[in-house]
Amino acid sequence: MEDQKKSMFWIKLLSVAIPLVVAILLGLPTKLDLGDWVYTLPHVIGGINTLTSICLILAFVFIKRKNIQLHKKFNSAAFVLGAVFLLCYVTYHASAESTAFGGDETLKYIYYFFLITHILLSIGVVPLVLLAFYYALNGMIDQHKRIVKYTFPFWLYVSVTGVIVYLMMSPYYVH
Repeated sequence: MEDQKKSMFWIKLLSVAIPLVVAILLGLPTKLDLGDWVYTLPHVIGGINTLTSICLILAFVFIKRKNIQLHKKFNSAAFVLGAVFLLCYVTYHASAESTAFGGDETLKYIYYFFLITHILLSIGVVPLVLLAFYYALNGMIDQHKRIVKYTFPFWLYVSVTGVIVYLMMSPYYVH
């Protein structure tokens, strides 16, 4: 029981700390000078979101086929990709100015719809993903099944809209 309390503390802490740290780094008045290599990161991030989406879909397919081992492997890959995404995202936005969307008015509304819903749901999906993994890793399968009914569609939406946002922005990256 004590281990569960510690785990829940860390899940809550990370669920608040991750979006807070990202917001702070995005709002830095002066960007870090890490060199021109950081301008490749949006493309890497787009690839990571694509791979995450594929992993999540495959994990879903394999659990429906009752192949728990492949389900675990693809969800674990999605989790690791999420961590790598976060590192790349924070690195890029801490060191590069935001790129403005250059599309026409209609496309701009569509872009901002995807961007805003992507950002808002990405904040909310953090605790869901952490809880889903905690339950699974600790053999709490009933709790895992209950929470993934919400976690999976939100996480998949965040991943897919990350790809959409990248594709809509990619013509405007200058480096």
